[in-house]
Amino acid sequence: MERIANAVRPRLARAVAAVQPRVARLTRSLAFRSPHLPRPRAVRTWQYTAGAATAGLALAAGVVTAAGPWDANGQRTAERDRAIALERSGGADHGGPATSTGAPLPAPSAPPVLTALGAATDAVSTKKAAPGGKPLTDVLEPLLAVPELGDGHAAAVVDLTTGKRLYGSDDGEALTPASTTKIATAVAALSALGPDHRFTTRAALEPGTGDLVLVGGGDPTLTAHKEAGGTSRASEVERGGEAERGGETESGGSWASLRQLAADTAQALTKRGIHKVTLSYDATLFTGPAVHPIGVNDNLAPVSALTADEGRTDDSTSGPAPRVSDPAADAAGKFAAFLKSAGITTTPPGPAKASTRAQTLATVSSPPLSDVVERMLTNSDNDIAETLARQTALTSGQPGSFDGGARAISARLTKLGLPMAGASFHDGSGLDRADRLTADLLTGLLVTAGDPGRPGLRPVLTGLPIAGFTGTLTSRYSNGAAGVVRAKTGTLTGVNALAGTVVDADGRPLAFAFLASGTTDPQEAQAALDRAATALAGCGCG
Repeated sequence: MERIANAVRPRLARAVAAVQPRVARLTRSLAFRSPHLPRPRAVRTWQYTAGAATAGLALAAGVVTAAGPWDANGQRTAERDRAIALERSGGADHGGPATSTGAPLPAPSAPPVLTALGAATDAVSTKKAAPGGKPLTDVLEPLLAVPELGDGHAAAVVDLTTGKRLYGSDDGEALTPASTTKIATAVAALSALGPDHRFTTRAALEPGTGDLVLVGGGDPTLTAHKEAGGTSRASEVERGGEAERGGETESGGSWASLRQLAADTAQALTKRGIHKVTLSYDATLFTGPAVHPIGVNDNLAPVSALTADEGRTDDSTSGPAPRVSDPAADAAGKFAAFLKSAGITTTPPGPAKASTRAQTLATVSSPPLSDVVERMLTNSDNDIAETLARQTALTSGQPGSFDGGARAISARLTKLGLPMAGASFHDGSGLDRADRLTADLLTGLLVTAGDPGRPGLRPVLTGLPIAGFTGTLTSRYSNGAAGVVRAKTGTLTGVNALAGTVVDADGRPLAFAFLASGTTDPQEAQAALDRAATALAGCGCG
């Protein structure tokens, strides 16, 4: 064994030394974030994951190839095969003949993850464009001036690091943005509340009455599912007034659990000798109409300060689904059932408002706002968007309604110095066709989110869907810049939009926004927008 170890050690050392430069190059080429931008507060972006995974695979493959197969005595048994293999292209089948008659063909290559415009099997080049290459205008205009994008479109491309405008076509024209509105909602909410803000749902006991009130705090992540691990804490009163964190546990992005809240509440009631309560629920934090102007729709539940699983009637967690008509009553009914399972009998719950004297027994809190924003953007979650618009309104001194949210978003973005000419907000999700944004504003939002001086806005960038991998871009870019483009989609009847970020062939991070109206075929319009974004990825345009 000692002889084996002595034989292997120097070869492994040489293999590692040989592979390290390739690992470094792979890591640099896959790095999405500009070196000028600060690191996010938590490593959860696709760039670090992809870079680390690729580097690890490359290192492992290099070490195994260099070491070669070994027999029982620890001696190399395939030196000749390895030497022949090193003269070929590393095991990839490029369609050429074998090096010798009867020699085994190399293993077929897997399709590349990153592919270039118009070529499903060619990797996106990361080399600089040759001197005298096409200007960005010549690259984009033919791709955007196509019938698939309807009778009107606007576009803008900006250097994400410097904020310099690289391309603009009617970028000041206000068009219907559809779900790209959520970028504005995210920036406004993070600016108003901060990335660490959490939303709290609580159970409060009215003194001397036996009335228990479930108080909604406008948490869009509250769930009744068993697998939820939410952040929970019992009140300090129930813990003897100790100034402690109340058993709060970080749950790695888990959502607040209604089951846990019921369990903690039942425990607190049992300690008091209470086994039966009059149950009510308080959803008065939000005001105004609960139903969106589009009416009852599978894309959005009635907006409520108390809701579990976004009022979904199935087990889905994203996308369209049938919804309950009264989310607050639905959540309270589930809470009552959980209390009953824990030994507490309740009356049928009804609406009420908790008094200022009501004593909090237990609470559950959402993950930090940064996580909530990322979920909203990745899945294009309309329920979260409308809740965040109302929370932004309340923090800004506006009513927690559709109108209050719209005014608060506009005011927050104006305060940030963004170009608001022509912009008009009517909701937080972009479902309202009366919303108007410009490509100039959308790219401005992305640049602001990447500002090193505003690290709290970074979840706007990290939450964008990754082409070919996550969220609303999972099934797109199969023949394009998969893994390179990160963008928020927007789709309504006759409206298609795409706004996000991409790293071009020079390694420069860009922010882009494409808006199209009057489209007739949503699939063809999406494909046209994807081709434009892919062209940015392969362009070394100055």
